[in-house]
Amino acid sequence: MGQVKLIGAWDSPFTYRVIWGLKMKGLPFEYIEEDLHNKSPLLLQYNPVYKKVPVLVHGGKPLCESMIILEYIEETWVHNPLLPTDSHERAIAHFMIKFEEKLGSAAWKVFATGGEEQRKALKESLEILKTVEEMGLPGEKKFFGGEQLSLVDLAFGWTAHWLEVMEEVSGFRLLEADKFPRLHSWIQNFKQVPVIKENLPNRDR
Repeated sequence: MGQVKLIGAWDSPFTYRVIWGLKMKGLPFEYIEEDLHNKSPLLLQYNPVYKKVPVLVHGGKPLCESMIILEYIEETWVHNPLLPTDSHERAIAHFMIKFEEKLGSAAWKVFATGGEEQRKALKESLEILKTVEEMGLPGEKKFFGGEQLSLVDLAFGWTAHWLEVMEEVSGFRLLEADKFPRLHSWIQNFKQVPVIKENLPNRDR
């Protein structure tokens, strides 16, 4: 169905979302590492508006934004599905992904701002995490989709690696194990899945 290329950056959680999705689908692809401090003509050609990674190029046609790329992968290659077949369960999955978008925006402000803005972002982040804990991982669910990884897990995947690094560097803990035991268990389960474990950036770097 045409050659697949992925333009990404080694430290980008959005890039790794797409890598995980491609790997889970068993799709061969060419990975092109991008230097975001010295953006290549290839990146500027394929993403002239935002000039960001990741960019998926399939059959010469580019796609940007990690979740849009994952939706495209899911619809184009239907084997090894990343979303449930039941329409209601698919709708719930999309609902949870919206919470990830809110969490990402709020959590970034926690680590990048100060004062009143930081306090508001912290309050919002904790409220979102509580909702995700209760709605996304009820009972003994191993992953958001049950026993298998899903698109929702890939969306929240940055919390299992990048958030920990941000917490360590800043000395500020957001995802406390005693406050969010289900999310903490999910993180441990998520990082032990071979396709995830084998495709994470060097933590020290």
